[in-house]
Amino acid sequence: MILVDELKKLLETGGVGYLGFEPSGVFHIGWIVWALKFRDLIKAGIRMKLLAATWHAWVNDKLGGDMDLIKKAAEHVFEVLDALDIRRGEYEIVYAEDLVSDPGYWALLLKVAKNTSLARAKRALTIMGRRSDEAETDFSKLIYPFMQVTDIFYMDLDLALGGIDQRKAHMLTRELAEKLKRKKIVAVHTPLIPSLQGPSMGRMETSQIEIDERYSEIKMSKSKPETAIFVTDQPEEIERKILKAYCPPKEVEDNPIISIAQNIILRIQRKFVVERPEKYGGDIEIRSSEELIKLYKEGSLHPLDLKKAVAKELIRILEPVRNRLSTERSREIIMEIMRKSRR
Repeated sequence: MILVDELKKLLETGGVGYLGFEPSGVFHIGWIVWALKFRDLIKAGIRMKLLAATWHAWVNDKLGGDMDLIKKAAEHVFEVLDALDIRRGEYEIVYAEDLVSDPGYWALLLKVAKNTSLARAKRALTIMGRRSDEAETDFSKLIYPFMQVTDIFYMDLDLALGGIDQRKAHMLTRELAEKLKRKKIVAVHTPLIPSLQGPSMGRMETSQIEIDERYSEIKMSKSKPETAIFVTDQPEEIERKILKAYCPPKEVEDNPIISIAQNIILRIQRKFVVERPEKYGGDIEIRSSEELIKLYKEGSLHPLDLKKAVAKELIRILEPVRNRLSTERSREIIMEIMRKSRR
């Protein structure tokens, strides 16, 4: 987070924070990580806004640019959050339409663009899961980073929450704050759940650009269904995906099973049990991330045993969400989103 002392002061005085999300598909478990931190900030007294970044999703070519479906995808996210006990009414919902309909928003965006170089804007494209050269054929992509910075200034925020892949936008916002006489936000970044298929890029990076591009490459993605677990997946599908997932013995870096256990299961509950036959040492009760990492790194915890335990707990955690989404209206929206996502 940027910076710890600033966050401590903000928590003492209170303030306004936000998270922006692209309504771009069915909610997957990687989003539970930011949802839990969003709830933490609400409980800590920060007045949180949730921005349904509909126009951003359109610029980013999500759901075929179908704005009506993008709006339905936003409603799907709010419904999932309700099921996760993050209730509407505890936070403020803002739609991108509310912002872009004001000419003042675009005046502010021009000021942001005026103070940003082309090279800096291209480097920030990783926040939308894009490479810097993709703006060559679609200029609107370059506007996206300016929109994200403008969102923060326009809503007069004190705090921005996002995945670590959003770091570039938040750092650009902080850099421009003084020039534009705006607040310098506190930035809080959450971990990304890695792809179930494991890393497809090497681990040796030589620059921050490569690191940011790698975040986009390794994270769980809605556009690649086999890399992700969706809140709509049935128990047998969750178990199948977990058992097939990348989980090398004694390795924790880019390990999706370790990450799910750390950032979802152990954030929701104080402990979970890994069941094992007595001849292999019997059950293990894990109470912290530190304990999990130690056991796994030293080889005391077998990947298959961990996978079975994670699948069991994840199925239990997602049960209220599946129940909430079982209405005919919810199922219709989900099917429509899934059909469009596959195109």
